[in-house]
Amino acid sequence: QVQLVESGGGLVQPVGSLRLSCAASGIIFVIGTMGWYRQAPGKERGLVARITRGGDTNYADSENGRFTISRDNAKNTVYLQMNSLKPEDTALYYCNAWVMRSWNSPYLEVWGQGTLVTVAS
Repeated sequence: QVQLVESGGGLVQPVGSLRLSCAASGIIFVIGTMGWYRQAPGKERGLVARITRGGDTNYADSENGRFTISRDNAKNTVYLQMNSLKPEDTALYYCNAWVMRSWNSPYLEVWGQGTLVTVAS
């Protein structure tokens, strides 16, 4: 069993910043790509940013340089630094990871429970 536990969400004023963290635990051989997705009320879940094990990143167009994803492979943790937050960034943010549990097992997709980010004055 592999678990992803997010933290760092909360209420922040517009143009403020938040840093989300997501730590993976359990039986893990290696973690491949990790990422953040979000789902706003009434909308589908969509990609925010993702990062490969080697550090290659890609972002949704809506971020316009405001968000930065990073990871610490030694800690099995991924981060999302969010700056210049807008009310439209309000959503439930989910951590995602592709995990190998042993050297000969396939990658499995794992999701966290989500952490709520609310941007309001």
